[in-house]
Amino acid sequence: MLDLLGSMAFNPVKNDMLGNVKKVRDRQLASPADSSNLQSLVLNELKTKKHTATEGLLWLTRGLDFTAQALRHNTSNSSDELSTSFRAAYTSTLKPHHSFLVKPIFSAAMSATPYKKDFYAKLGAESDQGKVREELGRWLACLENQVGVLKDFLGKKECKW
Repeated sequence: MLDLLGSMAFNPVKNDMLGNVKKVRDRQLASPADSSNLQSLVLNELKTKKHTATEGLLWLTRGLDFTAQALRHNTSNSSDELSTSFRAAYTSTLKPHHSFLVKPIFSAAMSATPYKKDFYAKLGAESDQGKVREELGRWLACLENQVGVLKDFLGKKECKW
């Protein structure tokens, strides 16, 4: 999805998310018997007094929440441009966890979002925009559900390190 935003400014966002996927995947590959699902991966990693994959999953979940909230805001507020939606999502999801060094990088990315009409055109033909919005709504609902499950799990006491 971030590739469709078409801006080099989103590369740090994308690379951060991919780095977090790698942390989780590395743990899963290193200990497949203890990693049948994300919850068991986290709980078993924390038993070893390590938290690399757990921290990666936490940041990946925050990144996915940011993406979901930005797109949900945009689909629910038809007059808002993507930059407005992404700024609002950043403020409520990632910004509270970012240092003063990271915030400007993300701020630049929020300013580099394409125009709404251009982004939605990349998702599908202009004549199919009703279908595009319908499909995006279904995709977002699934993403929001998965993010909710992960946030609930990662918020539990046994997931703290």
